[in-house]
Amino acid sequence: MAPPQGNNSGSTRKSGLRRRSLLAGAAALGAAGAVGATAGCSRVATADTGDGGHLLEQLRAKGTVRLGLAGEQPYSYIGSDGKMTGSSPAIAKRIFKELGVDKVEPFPIEFGSLITGLNSLQFDVVAAGMYINPERCKQVIFADPEYQMLDAFIVRKGNPKNLHSYKDIARTGAKMATGVGYAEIDYAKDAGVKDVGTLPDQLAGLLAVKQGRIDVFVGTAVTVFNAVEQAGPGSGVEATKEVQPYLDGKPVIDVGGFAFRSPETTLRDAFNRELHKLKRSGELLEIMRPFGFTKDQMTTIRAEEKCQP
Repeated sequence: MAPPQGNNSGSTRKSGLRRRSLLAGAAALGAAGAVGATAGCSRVATADTGDGGHLLEQLRAKGTVRLGLAGEQPYSYIGSDGKMTGSSPAIAKRIFKELGVDKVEPFPIEFGSLITGLNSLQFDVVAAGMYINPERCKQVIFADPEYQMLDAFIVRKGNPKNLHSYKDIARTGAKMATGVGYAEIDYAKDAGVKDVGTLPDQLAGLLAVKQGRIDVFVGTAVTVFNAVEQAGPGSGVEATKEVQPYLDGKPVIDVGGFAFRSPETTLRDAFNRELHKLKRSGELLEIMRPFGFTKDQMTTIRAEEKCQP
């Protein structure tokens, strides 16, 4: 799912419904498919009656909310123990408990199907750190973002080509890859990179850099940092510092948040109120910190800012 943060709504002009990044999700989604199918059996009809929707009271009555997950670390995924984890589910558990819904259930699905799945009532909310952009805002409504994100590069140890920006990749002719559908494809092309390869995820990218098949793999900072840390000091690769992407000469900072069906403004607004309490108290960072997020990735940007064309 790829979106950005900063304050530049143009950052997603080209990326459309692309995902931010897809990390090792396929196996996890396969393992959890039965869970998702079971969770999706009970659907609650939603109609745009103009009254803000009734999903919140229905969720309270059921005591359960179904979360659409995209299988991407560290945002939302099924762990090796078969349980739902990630920054978004952790936030959802905390907020929905405050809203009177004690249980959260995972519904794993491909990133590109999250909005379709949400609007076809397969689950109740997208909890995948989805980037907010104008095209998505035409299809769903977003809570305010819980994080903002820049990019980072996976390079060989010592960074032999001295790659610290997309312009460096273009200037040196370094062989680059990123994930399928990542927003980083647009950022690279905007910087003049002629040949942008794609790989399934950060783990595949890290291996390709290690083996010398590519010079650099580009992804969101938190996923890159986590992948390199998990690979360990003997991996032969390293992560650069955060990289500022540009589109049309303007800096891009992507933001991600929870998505809801358009009629359900009552639920979205209630979620937002609890989210802002967590932001003000500092608890949001403490929830997200174990997944690799830092104070610099906390944001005060509002969803409406990123929904503007």
